[in-house]
Amino acid sequence: MSYELKSATALAGEPCSYAGSKLLVRGPERDLTEPYLAFVGGTEVFGRFVERPFVAETEAILQRTCVNLGSVNAGVDSFVSDADILEIARKAEMSLVQVLGAQNISNEYYKVHPRRNDRFLCAHEPLLDLYPEMDFTEYHFNKHLLSALKSCCTNRYETVRDHLQESWVARMGELIGSLDGQVTLLWIHYDVGQQAVFGQEPALVDRPMVDALRARVLGIVEIPVHTARDAADIDGMFYGQLDLPSAQLMVGPKEHQRIAVQLAQYLQSRLQD
Repeated sequence: MSYELKSATALAGEPCSYAGSKLLVRGPERDLTEPYLAFVGGTEVFGRFVERPFVAETEAILQRTCVNLGSVNAGVDSFVSDADILEIARKAEMSLVQVLGAQNISNEYYKVHPRRNDRFLCAHEPLLDLYPEMDFTEYHFNKHLLSALKSCCTNRYETVRDHLQESWVARMGELIGSLDGQVTLLWIHYDVGQQAVFGQEPALVDRPMVDALRARVLGIVEIPVHTARDAADIDGMFYGQLDLPSAQLMVGPKEHQRIAVQLAQYLQSRLQD
């Protein structure tokens, strides 16, 4: 059966923060004085609605400390701008960085929240000029904004999309460079259905974009997964009374376990080199 909680984060391992960072990541807070692996990412790394995210499962398999630096709705900007999190990841034996969506970065056209990167803050002049008929005060989330841009004019939307994708490659490169290239990219991708704003996660990221980063990292672990809904994997998830629709579109506990097994296999071979 599934479990309903008053808060979707009311699990073992509630969010915590490290050092001077304002970014809330998956707890409990870990001892960083011993060797560890660092996992940097968003909602999937955090393990929203899941008691034991794949980071914890990987630790159990490897018997090596795995520090979960995943944060709900974090994007690339959340980490590029957080010197304290970057320092933790830099000191790890290895950092695994999730491939995150391209919609959640500040760019020439709009600004996102510095930590909750899914939040749209304001439009810049180029977007105001490109879409003079739109009132941008009506939008609070990037996906809602981009859906409206596409509905208004596909050609103009494609201009914005292309810029986001180019900016994403540059920003991911900046993140990798901040970690001295000692990075394995973790590309967890899945379909969320055509009724969603974007039919796939991570949004607006394709294979050529990921391949453009290949020479800058130690490796890329690609793991296709299914949502809890599609995998009939909702049992054992923890969610609030109104969170069932969101939980169904997340990665469930069985898929987290499968991710952990594949990651452990990769890490065992890599750490022996």
